[in-house]
Amino acid sequence: MNGLKSQIVDNVKKKYVAAVILARGGNNGIPLKNIKLLAGVPLIGWVIRAAIDSDVFDSLWVSTDHDEIERVAKKWGAQVHRRSAEVSKDTTSSLETIQEFCRMNPEVDIICNIQATSPCLHPHHLIQAVEMVTKQGYDSVFSVVRRHHFRWQEVTNKGALNLNPAKRPHHQDWAGELCENGSFYIATKKLIDEGVLQGGKMAYFEMPADNSIDIDNDIDWPIAEQRVLRFGYFGKDKPELVRLLLCNVLGCLTDGQISLSASGDERVSVNRRDLDGIPMLQREGTEVILLTSSENPTLGRLTDKLSQKTGCVLMSLNEPKQVEVEKLMKEKKLEWKEVAYIGNDVTDVDCLNLAGLSAVPLDNSVVTLNAAKYQCQSAAGHGAVREFCEHILLLKKMRTLQTKLHKNTRISGFTR
Repeated sequence: MNGLKSQIVDNVKKKYVAAVILARGGNNGIPLKNIKLLAGVPLIGWVIRAAIDSDVFDSLWVSTDHDEIERVAKKWGAQVHRRSAEVSKDTTSSLETIQEFCRMNPEVDIICNIQATSPCLHPHHLIQAVEMVTKQGYDSVFSVVRRHHFRWQEVTNKGALNLNPAKRPHHQDWAGELCENGSFYIATKKLIDEGVLQGGKMAYFEMPADNSIDIDNDIDWPIAEQRVLRFGYFGKDKPELVRLLLCNVLGCLTDGQISLSASGDERVSVNRRDLDGIPMLQREGTEVILLTSSENPTLGRLTDKLSQKTGCVLMSLNEPKQVEVEKLMKEKKLEWKEVAYIGNDVTDVDCLNLAGLSAVPLDNSVVTLNAAKYQCQSAAGHGAVREFCEHILLLKKMRTLQTKLHKNTRISGFTR
């Protein structure tokens, strides 16, 4: 009887599911494409975040041969499979790299190969697709999208593949065709050992066209950026949590330069777009506090005028900044997850790391870039603060929409 119980336990033993994101350093299209910033987030960061928040993987890996990709992957929460030179060539297939990963991780039963170039992937897509293997018994599942494209053979072959030219159907009268969108491929280790990613009892998982985008070259980038801002996954934190923005004046609102007039007067400038961005947050109920630590009289006059013009409280911080910010948070009964912070200096690093949302302007130091959760594409004094304000508001809007979406989620069609 004990032997029978043991056999039953073994038969229902939970399968080990690993996610693997392939991110080789060499790329013939866009150099280091996998970590290039897309809407302020490294490209690979979008899919890592979705995979982590799906909570269906026993481990999440980025397979790479490049030091900088490894650093970014670890920062975003992935483990790293440092692939060998044998599977890091231009001619290496995805399957060969995944097979090497399997040999180095024999405990894995199911592999989900997520494409780094699919930034509109959401956790619920992965949850439903993985359950098709773990609960419904499929050996392989891959993502598809429905397209309404008329296809033709080469002129030498003369002929349409999926339509009668004399009876072209209306879009609404044609179901279209299912095409792989490249977001993910899930397969059992047994299939991979046999040399295939698609086989056995096979199914597809249909994703909406809005979430189906691939990035191959530079011309795709601006389109992808617009798409991800509208349809990307921004995380599962509640949108109403950001109640306070702390903003450095010098190096964020200003570009850090002080100009001298012929008479010796010192002057600094502030971008109008940045000043217009602050009220956008205030109207949504987010308090904005301007930070300064300089004793320069010119900056003192500037910050006083900025405080009057924007209605923001002015706060002078000494070192270390984290201690004084936490005193302020205690007074306002706030937690770090409710605070957004935009800084530009080494002294801001602790606050950038701790804040629920944090940003640095373009062309900042490596140490501050590594600490920030968002890297502005605008420079200090040239729209960085406005960009971060818009980013905060966009996150709030998108998370609200995603919450509604998840409540109404249903499994996409599949077959085979």
